[in-house]
Amino acid sequence: MPDPKYLKPWHGLPRDKIHWNPTVDENVCIGCGTCVTGCSRLVYRFDFEKNKSVVYDPLNCLVGCTTCANICPANAISFPSLETVDSLIAQATVHHAIEDDLIGRKAELFNPAEEHQNKHKFIVDKKIQAGPKNLLVYLKPESANDKLKEFVPGQYANVCSPDKNWLCRSYSVCNIPDKEESYVQLYVRLEDGGRFTGWMFSEMKEGDVLNLKGPFGAFRYQSAEDKSLLFIARGAGFAPIKSIIEQILEADPQRNITLYWGVTDTDDFCLLKPIKEWLSIDTNFHCVLTARVVSSDFAPPVGVVFHQGTVYNALANSYFEDFDLVNMDAYLAGPSKTIKEVINVLIIKGFPKDRIFVDSFGLK
Repeated sequence: MPDPKYLKPWHGLPRDKIHWNPTVDENVCIGCGTCVTGCSRLVYRFDFEKNKSVVYDPLNCLVGCTTCANICPANAISFPSLETVDSLIAQATVHHAIEDDLIGRKAELFNPAEEHQNKHKFIVDKKIQAGPKNLLVYLKPESANDKLKEFVPGQYANVCSPDKNWLCRSYSVCNIPDKEESYVQLYVRLEDGGRFTGWMFSEMKEGDVLNLKGPFGAFRYQSAEDKSLLFIARGAGFAPIKSIIEQILEADPQRNITLYWGVTDTDDFCLLKPIKEWLSIDTNFHCVLTARVVSSDFAPPVGVVFHQGTVYNALANSYFEDFDLVNMDAYLAGPSKTIKEVINVLIIKGFPKDRIFVDSFGLK
């Protein structure tokens, strides 16, 4: 029988509703017993007659753990895809349960010596809802001494609500904050059931003061000047891509750039204005937009190719013969599932894997 202490809910979800446990291929198992003796949760028993390991209490298994499969010398143990766990963690209720658990144990888990010192106070200068699920937030530093130039295009900041006992949320900066543009622009996507994005949409007001920590992240422009550039973004992954493209065009207005940006619904194209500007100043700039759902009043900007479907399918159906792949770099940002699919299609197309740069949010 499963041990009751292992049957407690997993971040608010009933353990018996989660399909996560090992499977032993009896034809491959060599009977070494490593999995049986190595699992402290007593998931396994040993069949001394057959000299085989047996999964006896699958619900004892820790969700997400694959240690036994990793150390099995015969590769006889398999688990469901880790996407099973990814899909659970993506649920707002699970994320909130993890957050509440962390906050409840802060005295036990927090080390004051590790607290980041690079904090900034920013005022919500403008809050613009651009479509049903998209928010553009403009933050100005409360103090003139705040060093906006610390933010490098492609990096992100941790945004904290001043009056909610929640963890900070990470958002890529989607502009180049400097003396001329003395604000930080954030692109916020409303998450279904999300408490933080729900607060930003419904409760956060212009004039509110937010705490920002950062900048963080190593995703940034790192290509030689003679390289052609391919940018691929999904959803709010366009934010860091936008800031990097602006950085490049500021120095080289005729750079050879191709952009793919995919969203769920054409109502999510909340930042088309800069794309129109790029098309007007750079004759070597090309753009492909994709969306699964097309609003009746949507019209792509002049010069933009539109594909109904996913950004992955648009890339898979594209001909890359006109691209000099040896002299081209690719920059990717968006959800991990999309990024993995895009990397696969790029490699199939012949793109060098070492010339593909991925936002840290993209892969888990």
